[in-house]
Amino acid sequence: MLAAASTGAQVVVPATRPEFSGFLTELKSQALARGISADTVELALTALEPLEVVVERDRTQAETVLTIDQYLQRRLTRTFVRTAREKAAAHRGVLRKVSAAYGPPPRLIVAVWGMESNFGRFTGTRPTVQALATLAWEGRRGPFFTGELMDALQIVDQGHIDLDRMKGSWAGAMGQTQFMPSSYLAHAQDFDGDGRRDIWGTLPDVFASIANYLKAYGWQPGQAWGRQVKLPAGGAAPLVETIGLRDSGCRASRELTVAIPLAKWQSLGVRAITGGALPKVDRMASLLRAGKKTYLVYPNYDTLLGYNCAHAYALAVGLLADRIGE
Repeated sequence: MLAAASTGAQVVVPATRPEFSGFLTELKSQALARGISADTVELALTALEPLEVVVERDRTQAETVLTIDQYLQRRLTRTFVRTAREKAAAHRGVLRKVSAAYGPPPRLIVAVWGMESNFGRFTGTRPTVQALATLAWEGRRGPFFTGELMDALQIVDQGHIDLDRMKGSWAGAMGQTQFMPSSYLAHAQDFDGDGRRDIWGTLPDVFASIANYLKAYGWQPGQAWGRQVKLPAGGAAPLVETIGLRDSGCRASRELTVAIPLAKWQSLGVRAITGGALPKVDRMASLLRAGKKTYLVYPNYDTLLGYNCAHAYALAVGLLADRIGE
C-alpha cells in the first residue's frame, strides 16, 4: 500500500521462460490433478494469452514514495471520511448483524472496505485468471502465483463467481475486499445464504468476509486498536532502547517495540495526548513512532497489519474507524 523506498530499478526476472502455450498445458495438468473439473480448466485456460501490461507492472512496480503523514493526509480527506460515515449509516442493519456474528465493529468493517476498494467503487478490471497465469509464467514469483491461480480456478469450479466476472487488480487481488484467491478460500463468507461467496457484488458477503478475515487474525471485540500519545522530554529513542524492538513478524511489526503493560508506559512518562494519565486497564501495548505522531498500539493493531503489513495502511484504517464512530 505504501512503499518505504523506491529505487526505480527494474525487477530482475529469469532470463528464459517457456512458451506460454506450453506453460498453459502444464497448468492444465496441475489443475486436473488438483481435482478441478475438465470443463473449468478448458474454459479458463484454453486460448489464453499473457497480459503484457501485467508483466510490465510486475517488473517495474514504480510507486510514489510518501511519508506516513502525507499518505494519511491524502487518504483521510473530509470527503472520504464523510462518505465512510454515510456508508456506515446506509448499511447499518447488515453491518450490525455481521458484527454480532464475527466480532469486529461496523465502523472497522467500513474502514477496511473503504481503504481496499473505495467502498466498492474500484475493485480492479484485470481478468484474475489471465493475470495470475501471466504472473506465474513470467517467473519472478512463479510458485506463489501458480498456487494462487489454482485457487482461483477452484473458486470458479465451486460456482462462487462466473469466470468473466472474476476480476481484480493486476496482481490478482479480487473484489471489494481485495482478497487474493487463497485468502478468499480461507476467509470469504456467504452471508446472504445464496450459495455464493460473492465479494464482487454482494455487500453482506463483502462485509462478512472482511469481518471473518479480521476475526481469523485475532481481532478482540470491545478493544481499541491504539491511541495517540505524548512522549516524555527525551523523545522516543530512549524508550525504544529501554524496551527494545520486536524480533519477529512482518517488517512493520518488527518496527514496533515489544509490548508491555500500559502501566509500565505510564511509569516511563508516556501520557495520553491530552496530557492526562493513560487508561488504567490491564492491556499490553507497543510504541509506534509514525511521522510526526506517536501511538501506543494494542493487539488489535496487529490484526490490521495482518490485512496489509504497512503502518500507513493500518493507521489509516484505525483512524478512519475512529472518525466514523458508532
